[in-house]
Amino acid sequence: MHIRVLAEGRAVEPATKRGSMTCAEFLQWALPQRDLSWPGFRRVHRQVCRRIAARLQVLRLPDCAAYREFLGAHPDEWATLDTFCRIPISRFARERAVFERLASDVLPPLAAAAVARGAVELCCWSAGCASGEEPYTLAMLWGSLLAGRYPGLALRVIATDIDQQLLERARAGAYRRSSLREVSDEWMVAAFTRRGELYVVKPAFRAGVEFRRQDLREVLPPGPFDLILCRYFAFTYFDAALQRRTLGRLLTVLRPGGALVIGLKEHLLGGVEGVEPWIPALGVFRRTGGHGGPDPERAR
Repeated sequence: MHIRVLAEGRAVEPATKRGSMTCAEFLQWALPQRDLSWPGFRRVHRQVCRRIAARLQVLRLPDCAAYREFLGAHPDEWATLDTFCRIPISRFARERAVFERLASDVLPPLAAAAVARGAVELCCWSAGCASGEEPYTLAMLWGSLLAGRYPGLALRVIATDIDQQLLERARAGAYRRSSLREVSDEWMVAAFTRRGELYVVKPAFRAGVEFRRQDLREVLPPGPFDLILCRYFAFTYFDAALQRRTLGRLLTVLRPGGALVIGLKEHLLGGVEGVEPWIPALGVFRRTGGHGGPDPERAR
């Protein structure tokens, strides 16, 4: 997320000068100060390093050791560095098996419970939605497979991300074919209109999706939610302490009995009550009643 610092392309890894610092070493120092986890970034750190290299050119700094000193003298620069540490990897129906099981085993009982309590909306949250593929996938899943079974129930999806540029792309709803490689031919026809090289999400699948700029570390949409998708974001890049705090906060806006979905390669750390496995092999968990913080109905 290769590791270049100067315009001439000289690599900073490995370090060769006394007092110098490789980009990887810099990140191992800097990430914990943002409550982020170096192990989570290990595989993607070259992308972050390319961004840092460009920033060093702008600031006319020779290397990461100088950048570390610059951060000490200019605390506002931490916010810029924070933007470099966002690694969106987003496509429609990513890990398709997860969405298939959501349609068959998770959304139907959530919808039935919503109908039973007289709700008119099934409320979902896509946290760290990047350029919008995930929330639109959820809307397509509902519209194509489930809406007809629950005619009085509408799907509402709140999708949040901190990156304004990604949110603008999400609101435009126009994607290249590479973002749709896991989409079936049937969905391609039913859910998209082709415009040149772009595929645009049809209005029927955009109506219930709302995009908001929010930093998960600072603010949550109020809820309560029946389903929260928080995949390959908090439980990959946050450090252990922040993961636990984030999970506890997520549970305050997740309805008892509601579903929390994380990535297939992620896991929940211990230390937070109020959540139990639902389909653990696919990263699906359920909020139990009476634990995990205040009841989401009161958190509104």
